[in-house]
Amino acid sequence: MTKQEQLKQEILQKTKEYYELVHKPQQTKAFVEGESRVNYAGRVFDETEMQYLVDSSLDFWLTYGDYSKKFEKKLSEYLGVRWAFLVNSGSSANLLAFYALTSPLLNERQVKRGDEVITVAAGFPTTVAPIVQYGAIPVFVDMELTHFNMDVTQLEKALSPKTKAIMIAHTLGNPFNIKAIKEFCDKHNLWLIEDNCDALGSTYEGKPTGTWGDIGTSSFYPPHHMTMGEGGATYTDNPLLKKIMLSMRDWGRDCWCESGVDNTCGKRFSMSFGSLPKGYDHKYVYSHFGFNLKVSDMQAAVGVAQLEKFPSFVEKRKENYKKLYDGLKDVQELILVEKQPNSDPSWFGFMMTLKDGVKFTRNEIVEFLENNNIQTRNLFAGNMLSHPLFDSLNEDEEYRVVGELTNTDIIMNNSFWIGLYPGMGDDAINYMIKKIREFVKANV
Repeated sequence: MTKQEQLKQEILQKTKEYYELVHKPQQTKAFVEGESRVNYAGRVFDETEMQYLVDSSLDFWLTYGDYSKKFEKKLSEYLGVRWAFLVNSGSSANLLAFYALTSPLLNERQVKRGDEVITVAAGFPTTVAPIVQYGAIPVFVDMELTHFNMDVTQLEKALSPKTKAIMIAHTLGNPFNIKAIKEFCDKHNLWLIEDNCDALGSTYEGKPTGTWGDIGTSSFYPPHHMTMGEGGATYTDNPLLKKIMLSMRDWGRDCWCESGVDNTCGKRFSMSFGSLPKGYDHKYVYSHFGFNLKVSDMQAAVGVAQLEKFPSFVEKRKENYKKLYDGLKDVQELILVEKQPNSDPSWFGFMMTLKDGVKFTRNEIVEFLENNNIQTRNLFAGNMLSHPLFDSLNEDEEYRVVGELTNTDIIMNNSFWIGLYPGMGDDAINYMIKKIREFVKANV
């Protein structure tokens, strides 16, 4: 062993010792009712993540590198898709996925400004933001209150000659009705983007969510199913979309050389593009208006370690959902989220909605839980159209609404969710059940 190899091993061993001294006691700390904070989500990690991170930093490559390539390969293998591409956030993944559909290389299927994209208003804004930012028209369809996903009976009403795509998320890990939506897309030759940021590990008819449509997206922000701090991914089986996404992710360039590599094609100075001089350096030819959405290799190093643990994360989420459901299913005042038929969700959170006629409000039960150290969340934007970001947009010109979005408003006013992430033990789960039942009993 060389001196530098020996030194690296010593550093990694010290990193493990540091984890065991500083972080492990926090992760194994006993739960105390009323004192311990029950967060809705959190990081679950051990010394491996820290060792991979330090290992990557010692190489000091910093940008996209070996750990990034390894992560993309492992993620594509896990999902059973041909290609996965790392980006710097789930929001960037949605941006890249949508903008890929605007490429002129798609010919008659290119999404152009003024074309329509069917989606929902009850979700996170970055599922919709790329549509608006590009100048396409989001068309909002209502939700259903059993699985808290798009009401697929409204799809035909949403369709118009301008419709080019559907872009929606699997709500809190619960797959939307993929069969109905995929059949609708196939029938009308529409693109399907699955925002899989809250559903990595979920399956529908045995196949992973995010792999049914043309492009899937993931987020690796700390609350999500796995983390690398900041980070995200897009994935596809379509070779043309692969080419477009790689170009747009990496400044819009036409060259496909990896970072630090030149002349992969062997024709760097002999090709012709547009009206550029013949033989113009292919590394500086741009075929799209793109971005720089890459991650650092240090982030990817953390992701590689997380992905090794990921199947256990998914199973723990399923177990915690079942415990919460079994502990609350007889509470008549609450509508509990049910899993989509033919699916096996990797739950992001546990959704509840107040039934009509209850004698308390969503804010009252949420405030009670928060005061008892139980963190809660609304279903993100509730009804996105009620937020200030839509004040500057004109209905029927810059967005369109199908029907009244009645259930979307119910979700905005009466729904909330609590956590079930893998770091949550039975004592925390039982405490949440106990406090919810206590509040309801005292307020009926």
